[in-house]
Amino acid sequence: MDERALLDRSNGPVTRSRLVRELSALGLRPGDTVMFHTALSALGYVPGGPLTVIAALREVLGEKGTLLVYSGWNDAPPSDFTDWPAPWQEAVRAEHPAYDPELSEGTHDNGRLPEALRRLPGALRTRHPDSFAALGARVEALVLDVPWDDPYGARGPLGRLVDAGGRVLLLGAPLDTLTILHHAEALAQAPGKRHLSYEVPVLDADGSRLWQRYWDIDTEDEAFDYGQVVPEGVWPFTVIAQEALAAGIGVRGRVGAAESHLFEAAELVRFGVEWIERNITA
Repeated sequence: MDERALLDRSNGPVTRSRLVRELSALGLRPGDTVMFHTALSALGYVPGGPLTVIAALREVLGEKGTLLVYSGWNDAPPSDFTDWPAPWQEAVRAEHPAYDPELSEGTHDNGRLPEALRRLPGALRTRHPDSFAALGARVEALVLDVPWDDPYGARGPLGRLVDAGGRVLLLGAPLDTLTILHHAEALAQAPGKRHLSYEVPVLDADGSRLWQRYWDIDTEDEAFDYGQVVPEGVWPFTVIAQEALAAGIGVRGRVGAAESHLFEAAELVRFGVEWIERNITA
């Protein structure tokens, strides 16, 4: 989409000062700890792109605020490489570069903002390759010493976000991008929960390369059989979030040209856990 089309969509440039005003009107506050997801083009024409959005968020949050994003690892070995023919596996094991929190590129699936944030001075990224990055006052509390197993559980960055009284912001991003609901899946006690085991090359404390195995809920497909309650082709997080909004959890507003949402992380997770446990029965 060209710049003029974006400008028409947002009725002029979505500048840093405009973002600050509209983020504040949505309910973002100084000192907040916020995980955010952004569809940049949905905002309209943003002069300066990702860095302008991040600067506006930091201005609203102030020195005591913190930003959290899901980063991932774009070049991680596929989870099923252990099913490949032995020579192919051996070649990968011998030469696949290790995940490096400072250098390894984040996933391309979540747009440009997470990668822009993790590259900024002062940002920290988890040493766990299913990675999160943070910037601000609470970075260490959010991303240091994440356990290898169950990274979406209570001791992972999402559990810590909840414990910190954190919030979740969608800037034009659809409801199905609510990564925080993977934390609800990790906590929910419902039948048929699916887990996957991964092997990845990582850097040891001394900088040497080694292969590390970890397990987690299945975030590649689905952690539960949602087909029993969600229509085919509909992502379950969309349904959960829509029902949460209908129940008065979260607020909607417009930032730039985009419909945006702001949730209290603890409230949304609690709703998600209850929804899963109520609906997933077999």
